Amino acid sequence: MTPEDVVARLRSGMTLGIGGWGSRRKPMALVRALLRSDVTDLTVVSYGGPDVGLLAAAGKIRKLVTAFVTLDSIPLEPHFRTARQAGAFRLMEIDEAMFMWGLHAAANRLPFLPVRAGLGSDVMRVNPELRTVTSPYEDGETFTAMPALRMDAALVHVNRADRLGNGQYLGPDPYFDDLFCEAADTAYVSCERLVDAGGFEGAPPQTLLVKRHAVTGVVETPRGAHFTSCVPDYDRDEAFLKLYATTPWPEFAERFLRGDEKSYQQAVRTWHEEMR
Repeated sequence: MTPEDVVARLRSGMTLGIGGWGSRRKPMALVRALLRSDVTDLTVVSYGGPDVGLLAAAGKIRKLVTAFVTLDSIPLEPHFRTARQAGAFRLMEIDEAMFMWGLHAAANRLPFLPVRAGLGSDVMRVNPELRTVTSPYEDGETFTAMPALRMDAALVHVNRADRLGNGQYLGPDPYFDDLFCEAADTAYVSCERLVDAGGFEGAPPQTLLVKRHAVTGVVETPRGAHFTSCVPDYDRDEAFLKLYATTPWPEFAERFLRGDEKSYQQAVRTWHEEMR
């Protein structure tokens, strides 16, 4: 598929999961295609980074479910901050572990899972819709009942994938991309390079993260995670990240987001050449 093919499958009002972590291995080419569409009113589920910042700045988020929204080297994503302070969308902010177990619950088609995280913290205060559950066994312990984070669609990015939908990560961390795919009704995987069937022969099994049974479509998008990292293919583009964080949204969008993905990548190269 192409990024545009993927976005053509999405609809306003959907619950959309976005894989990766902060500013690491985010499916940015798919997010940019989404920015060019008329899809809006989204519930976004993400360990947030510039994916959330871009969608927030464009006014496409109705509700956000997240544990954080960060650029890593810049602790708080600036466009998220601006939108949140303006009350532009609803926020369900939860603990990182609660988020993970919400994905596990959805992937296993359970309505919730009991977790200890969240108890005794302001997570319960700022999310009054959360409930607790008591163990039916002798211990009688009370847990947070973390609801399933079920999604209509998920977008993830990996280093390598084949046409069947099997995806491989080559960096130090799998994040939770497999759970995003399994917790969604449809899942779209972008990759740095498409490999032939059998191209994973001899690969360490733990690197074969995303399985074809949970994938709806595959998109080959070289540098498709830019400006986040996709190690070992490339690191985070710190110079461009700082430009993004300090440039007013209309100016950034006009220069870098007007055309298709090829236009974006060319605009980034031109900017880097000008900075030399």
